[in-house]
Amino acid sequence: MSYRIGDVLVGQVTGIQPYGVFILLDDQTQGLVHISECSAGYVEDLHSIVRVGDVVKVLVLDIDEYSQKISLSLRALMNDGPESDFRRKKFFWTNQRTNTGFKPIADAKEQWISEALSFFN
Repeated sequence: MSYRIGDVLVGQVTGIQPYGVFILLDDQTQGLVHISECSAGYVEDLHSIVRVGDVVKVLVLDIDEYSQKISLSLRALMNDGPESDFRRKKFFWTNQRTNTGFKPIADAKEQWISEALSFFN
């Protein structure tokens, strides 16, 4: 079976290590949920979150092109954090209340170029 980044899958916990949780996605494919992707806060013991044999829903974060290792997330699908609907939420990199466009960047551009060039002199 082929997986894609962004897929939401159901898998079974097959192993727990200090650095993360191994999830069996199908008969031949296993992925890893790194400890930082298990919960929104600090995790002291992964056994307090999952147990071997648990069936969990995970999100595919990354698939290594060469090794085909799959990085997964439990945290991104939790209902109690801002990550829970990250796939549906629209993020803006600018302030929506002001209509300045690129003017602040244009105003600072010459100074930034000057500062950058001073490093080469």
